[in-house]
Amino acid sequence: MKHFVIIVLVCFASCKAQKETQLQSSENDEMILIAHDAFSGVTEYETMVVRDVKSLNKFYATINKTRKPGLPVPVIDFSKDMALIVCLGERKGQKIPELSKTEESENEVIMAIEMIAPKETKNSENQSVSYPFYVYKVPYTSKSISFQKLRW
Repeated sequence: MKHFVIIVLVCFASCKAQKETQLQSSENDEMILIAHDAFSGVTEYETMVVRDVKSLNKFYATINKTRKPGLPVPVIDFSKDMALIVCLGERKGQKIPELSKTEESENEVIMAIEMIAPKETKNSENQSVSYPFYVYKVPYTSKSISFQKLRW
């Protein structure tokens, strides 16, 4: 009987933790990081707005040229969502981009890209060179989207 009570208490505690996690993620549902990797093959900074499967497949064909097996293409319902892709070009270090919407008008959305250092930073002498990319899923909009660098 003692073990049964402990199991029931653990189940209730885990259910509450799941609900809290779901609430936290629903607050930030507008922009979700769905894929990233340290090597894109894109040597210069570039951003892309992807509104269809064909364009997303084309991007993944580019980054998968030298990979065996290649990275899987994320599944996005383009009737509701679209993808924002940020290729950072050649980078040295661990900083990651954080996207945020700064302005929105009738015809345009301006997204800010700020480089954030992770909580654990390594010695700058031993940092390797990478060509990272990040794919974010956002709600679909027909407005033009422009990107603005902050604190690079």
